[in-house]
Amino acid sequence: MRHKVVSIIGGPLLLVACSTARPVLYPNAHMQSVGKEIAAQDIEACRQLAETAGAEESSGKAGRVATGTALGAGAGAASGAVGGAIFGAVGRGSMIGAVSGAVWGFLMGLFRASGSSQPNQAYSNFVNRCLQEKGYEVTGWQ
Repeated sequence: MRHKVVSIIGGPLLLVACSTARPVLYPNAHMQSVGKEIAAQDIEACRQLAETAGAEESSGKAGRVATGTALGAGAGAASGAVGGAIFGAVGRGSMIGAVSGAVWGFLMGLFRASGSSQPNQAYSNFVNRCLQEKGYEVTGWQ
């Protein structure tokens, strides 16, 4: 039972943590002269430079999902224990409550975190400037 809950919650959490927005480049003369492969390498170089300078890409999505999951599990366990005490099965009630609360908290955290896939502003500004200095025009992030 525990392994199923971990895989149900852990798999999508990893997807949220790993999803990243990327800059979209306008196809100006420089972009056309270097091609997509070199542009992708330049984007990666600028991203690494931003991280080296201390700008963090993530806006804390994984943390918000994990917090929602933990809070949901705690609230579910408490309410399950109360319900279990009323019906004479405290342990079973708290276990069921914890699992259902964790799933609910995870889904709500995932829903809130998926609202914005944009990196934090300092990071995107750093990458934008780096790319601009290389001759690219960033039209946005997606």
